[in-house]
Amino acid sequence: MNDDRNEQGPRGLTRRRVLQIGTAAAVVAAAAPALGGEAVAGTAAAPGAAGLARPAAAVRPRFRWWWPDGLVDPAEIRREIDQMADAGFGGGEISAVHHSIRDASVLDPAGHGWGTAAWVAGVEAALDQAARRGLTVDLTIGPAWPAAVPTITPDDDAAVQELAYGTATVAGGATHDGPVPEPVAAPAKGVTKRDLVAVHAVKIDTANATRKETGLDFASFTDLTAQAKDGRITWTAPDGGDWVLLSYWRRGSGQQPEGGPHSSPESYVVDHFSKAGTRAVTAFWEARLLTPRVRKLIRKAGATLFEDSIELETPALNWTPDLPAEFRRRRGYDLTPYLPVIVLNKENTVHAYEADRTAQARHDFWLTVSDLLNEHHFEALRTWAHSIGLKLRAQPYGLQTDAIHTAAILDVPEGESLGFRNLDDYRALAGGRDMAGREVLSCEAGAYQGGAYNTTWDKLLRTMGGAYAAGLNQTVFHGFSYATAPGAAWPGFAAFTPYNGGIGFAESWGPRQPTWRHVSDVAAYLARVHQTMRAGRSRIDVAVFRQKGYTKTGIGVGWFTKYGVPLGWTHQMISAPLLDLPSAKVRDGRLAPDGPAYQVLFVEGDRFNGNACTLPLDTARTMLKLAKAGLPLVFLGDWSAATVPGIPKNGENDALRAVIKEMFALPRVKNVAAEDGVPGALDALGLRPEVRYAESSTLLNAHRQDGRVDYFYLCNGKHAETVKPPVAAIDHDVSFTRADRKAVPYRLDLWTGETEPVAVYKADGDTVTVRIALQPSEATVIILARGGHHPSATAAQTEVRVDGQRLVARATSAGTYATTLANGRTVTTAIGAVPAAQTLTTWRLRVEDMTPDGTKHHDLSLDALKAWPDIPELADVSGIGTYTTTVTWDGGAGAVLDLGEVFDTCRVSVNGRRVPPVSVLYPTVDVGPYLRRGTNTIEVEVATTLNNRLRVSDPGVYGGAARQAYGLIGPVRLVPYGEAVIRTR
Repeated sequence: MNDDRNEQGPRGLTRRRVLQIGTAAAVVAAAAPALGGEAVAGTAAAPGAAGLARPAAAVRPRFRWWWPDGLVDPAEIRREIDQMADAGFGGGEISAVHHSIRDASVLDPAGHGWGTAAWVAGVEAALDQAARRGLTVDLTIGPAWPAAVPTITPDDDAAVQELAYGTATVAGGATHDGPVPEPVAAPAKGVTKRDLVAVHAVKIDTANATRKETGLDFASFTDLTAQAKDGRITWTAPDGGDWVLLSYWRRGSGQQPEGGPHSSPESYVVDHFSKAGTRAVTAFWEARLLTPRVRKLIRKAGATLFEDSIELETPALNWTPDLPAEFRRRRGYDLTPYLPVIVLNKENTVHAYEADRTAQARHDFWLTVSDLLNEHHFEALRTWAHSIGLKLRAQPYGLQTDAIHTAAILDVPEGESLGFRNLDDYRALAGGRDMAGREVLSCEAGAYQGGAYNTTWDKLLRTMGGAYAAGLNQTVFHGFSYATAPGAAWPGFAAFTPYNGGIGFAESWGPRQPTWRHVSDVAAYLARVHQTMRAGRSRIDVAVFRQKGYTKTGIGVGWFTKYGVPLGWTHQMISAPLLDLPSAKVRDGRLAPDGPAYQVLFVEGDRFNGNACTLPLDTARTMLKLAKAGLPLVFLGDWSAATVPGIPKNGENDALRAVIKEMFALPRVKNVAAEDGVPGALDALGLRPEVRYAESSTLLNAHRQDGRVDYFYLCNGKHAETVKPPVAAIDHDVSFTRADRKAVPYRLDLWTGETEPVAVYKADGDTVTVRIALQPSEATVIILARGGHHPSATAAQTEVRVDGQRLVARATSAGTYATTLANGRTVTTAIGAVPAAQTLTTWRLRVEDMTPDGTKHHDLSLDALKAWPDIPELADVSGIGTYTTTVTWDGGAGAVLDLGEVFDTCRVSVNGRRVPPVSVLYPTVDVGPYLRRGTNTIEVEVATTLNNRLRVSDPGVYGGAARQAYGLIGPVRLVPYGEAVIRTR
């Protein structure tokens, strides 16, 4: 872990921290409807308190659960469900993934492949044990990804298709007399059929050429399809320049799911744009997988049917047989003349007409593909999944399709930490989710390249913290590998390692990991984040209109991404289809008032097309209606010559400009020429973010509202992992908008589940201002709700906490401290002598050394703390270390134990009593309630990755990895504090 703390003292005691421990029954009662949770026996707290301390399984983090196809033992499957449950996780997603096994035939695809009786038996065991333990199980749509079944061949109409082009250059006046040009891209293995779709000739026009594309003259387009006979064509080019002769061949792409073979016969990817492709999937499930027992168990413990990202990989163009007819029906014109500028070679376009026409045609093509993907694949699968008791979860990206729209169709849209470049990638999916009234935005988390057996929970939390502020509220960790497989070396089967002989993706979490002993603390932390981010509904300041609903692009939003977020503004992206949803209405000046309740619709140029000011005519008319209903709109750019994004119909652009002109004449619509004009437009409209910072900050926020209770998730994070310089600590005022003017602030401790009244804050009308101090990647939650009456202050020179009906000052040094009470009166409080801080340097260290030959033990005495690689006996050791020391305590108010630098997870006990969970990011804990006068024993248990041991036990795979600095490195300090009651009367 990086030690980013203030060097003057322990974290939390050198800065003005005003969110302190106290009673919380009233706020918990107010929040109970949204928080839910499990009952805790023996507690007298109001309903909902248990949900904060022990979140329900539905909000706990989950695992991507990798199986070596069906080569699994049902008894082991049950054990692994128990392991997840015991560690505080909510369930697993069964995925057939075994990239680490080079010869997949050893897994017996015929007898134990995906979809065999053995696989079904494993699924039955997983679902049954999950039902017993209160967990749920997700089922992937096919083996690995994309969706595939073993009942089709590459030549079947239900198989994934491609359009491959061939080309020949013909000089003016010359004659081509010979075979129709063969495809540039060779067919995949197993593809034996092909159909000639068309043959065209187009004159080369260098004026339309780009850096990578050959320019063509649209007016010269000539359809020669009827002249092609028996695979040959004779054609003479007109004089006056060179021509290209283009052929187009439809065939199966032959794509198979990743890392196969998974079945016998082998599986092939289905056509994602046709009814036939989806029927191939559902028919296989109905006939082979959904046994009566599986159907019954799905109703008890099934969660979602899942499909990974839409990675339809082909060197040609994604296609489906009905695409030309569907294009004409949906777009109103013939696709044929535009095929030259749409075809792809190795994912790159190869020809171009004039720039506008080319961009318009490509827009219309991919819009049609998007329509077909949504209607024939996602909508159909969602309906079918519901019929068997599952929801549909998917990663709706990978092609140039409208992922924002798809996110509104899916029950659970999902993103990924590996492929998403910044928080705007999540905000795109969140817009679809919230406009459709869905609850969950999921994430495939922690798939670090080269991260196997060296990934720390510290790294995961730093990666994910900001994503929750962007709307994420379910984490599916990548992943949990089944225990074993043929040929798997210690510590067991891992889905992605070895990967091409070296260290593979992500981790294989589970009991093989030393940190598993502590992982329930992390799971509970994340569950509380999820729980907060599912309370009520999102409240978002700005809806940003996207002409193309792509995500996984890293492309942000004009002004708001760079300047608005650091001031507290929140935003999401929406695309045209979302404005046709029932939620797209206006009330009290807000769009989707029963959902995200956007304050303003922000419209900028198409960021995927040179910021061109384009709008569909129907969308512009909808925006005009919304503006007339009272919704503020801000347009960025010069819209005087706006165009529709596709090929325009007669008079369509003129009609669009007339609508925009009428819109711009409305008082609640502003048009600014450049980004620096956005703040002025917002001010003129009387708009402000619901969370505000007085100065630019790295603080990220998310607002959820349930009735009149407000929840604010706050993280001191960054927009993207690559942001430089690193995020620094923050300590500044934050103003929150409250739904209830009688609401007061509380803080939810995400590590312990305690809800604490905030002692120092300012209230003014609908605003509550609290000072927030967070270290890099640190997160907290502020809840605004009515609660019990207790005294409060508006300013203080030291820490102040609520203790029943008292305010208590706390400081690490003697002195007199001023506090300004809520009634405006300033009082002083004296804190007497406070013992000096102690640095704890002498320790006994006992290590459980995890090796391929079993657990070994080391017992050492340390006069100074140092990393394990700096201790000869522990240089290549991985496992669990228990540090023990004694300290004399002379009594007093209490003390904070600051552990300094710790490698990954830890737990602390004082005098044999375990203290509350310690933050993985900043391990500091109040041990005052556990100390006693005289000698005290402090025990710190730390856990490592397996990296250092694997470097030497399996050097062929892990030998290139650097040693990690394991252990309790410190310095460890016991910092006493004094307390005194503040006189409030």
